[in-house]
Amino acid sequence: MGTGLVLFTRDLRIGDQPALAAAARECDAILPAFVLDRELLRRAGSPPNRLAFLLESLRDLRSSLRARGVPLVLREGDAVEETMRLVHEVGLSAVYMSADHTPYAREREQLLRRHCERERVRLCSFEGVTVIPPGSLTPSGGDHYRVFTPYWRAWSTEPPRAAARVPSRLVAVRRPPPAGPLPGLSRLTSRTPPAARQRGGESRARAQLERWLRRGPARYGEGRDELGAEHTSRLSPYLHFGCLSPVQVLERLADVDGEAGQAGSVAFARQLCWRDFHHQVLAARPDMPHADYRPRGRLWREDDDAADAWREGMTGYPIVDAGMRQLASEGFMHNRARLIVASFLTKTLGLDWRLGAARFASLLVDADVANNVGNWQWVAGTGNDTRPNRVLNPLRQARRHDPDGAYVRRYVSELAGVDGPAVHEPWSLPPARRRGLRYPEPIVGPYS
Repeated sequence: MGTGLVLFTRDLRIGDQPALAAAARECDAILPAFVLDRELLRRAGSPPNRLAFLLESLRDLRSSLRARGVPLVLREGDAVEETMRLVHEVGLSAVYMSADHTPYAREREQLLRRHCERERVRLCSFEGVTVIPPGSLTPSGGDHYRVFTPYWRAWSTEPPRAAARVPSRLVAVRRPPPAGPLPGLSRLTSRTPPAARQRGGESRARAQLERWLRRGPARYGEGRDELGAEHTSRLSPYLHFGCLSPVQVLERLADVDGEAGQAGSVAFARQLCWRDFHHQVLAARPDMPHADYRPRGRLWREDDDAADAWREGMTGYPIVDAGMRQLASEGFMHNRARLIVASFLTKTLGLDWRLGAARFASLLVDADVANNVGNWQWVAGTGNDTRPNRVLNPLRQARRHDPDGAYVRRYVSELAGVDGPAVHEPWSLPPARRRGLRYPEPIVGPYS
């Protein structure tokens, strides 16, 4: 049966881990490993929120594997080179890993496969990032779905794979190499952001899922857009790093009772479907991170001052600024706020969606390539939205989704003393009161 290397990438869990389960089943002994990929760090700009979350997730994974008798070996460098170095050091006969569908991940797997074939090492790749793998659902006459609703109809009737069981027994290779610590990650402890940021790891992911299932689905259907409330699941970072699999979440949603809970479960399943939808679009169009999916001849303005004001949460529109400041402080932003700030950048300011996608990628803990660029292009009118000219009026959005201003007061400290809905229109306050707030005037408009 031989010995196998389980290469963890964006699947930092032992539950529903098809690669780990297959290796435990097929190999006499295994060596789990993770490589901190320097190229990915360079491309991402080493965002501290995401790296700290990754560090916590790896610590949790290492603990879970150690409890089952196997070490997690950590390396830093080129992912393919370090993987093959471990193969040679230990004399491994197979590599097991999860498939991913970003352009970089696909290129990495193809290169690793060529190296493995040259060395006569088996490379076994397993789906686990999405519920339904890209390419499994295709419309007649096309290679992928370009509109969400027909994809949702097909996705809803497609049975997902069964979640892989946690292996009951793991056997370590006889002489594993030193496990770590990994220097590049240990340096991050001093850069850990404020306590508001979510903490990483499979154990925390499972706890968050169970917390949300106890109270969340019944409120989620109608309440997920309430900015001042906490009806969202906060599962997106765990899904991004694979601390939870979407199949695990979908299975647990099936257990929710009550009419409201079941309605909320369907609404949340629809969000998992959106996630799969963007992955299948990116798999078919790997140029999406930098090219318009549907070029419509839009000419973007260049305005560095406006772009900086948007990035720093100083546009003079409280609902926009609250979203951008939440992003900076927590590495997270409420989904409705993401739509508002994206529409403001692209439709109100007329600035390129790539500026916004880059800002999100630099700060979000859950910055998934497919979802990030897919959603930005959707809002900008260059992507999969069937209504490319829609504009979200920030003031109307604020009145509807933050009617009392709780969300704005939480993140825009200058306006914390402004009561009620007046917080959304500080330009309407008496001049003396406005000057005392030390809050900027609207950079455009104002809307009404």
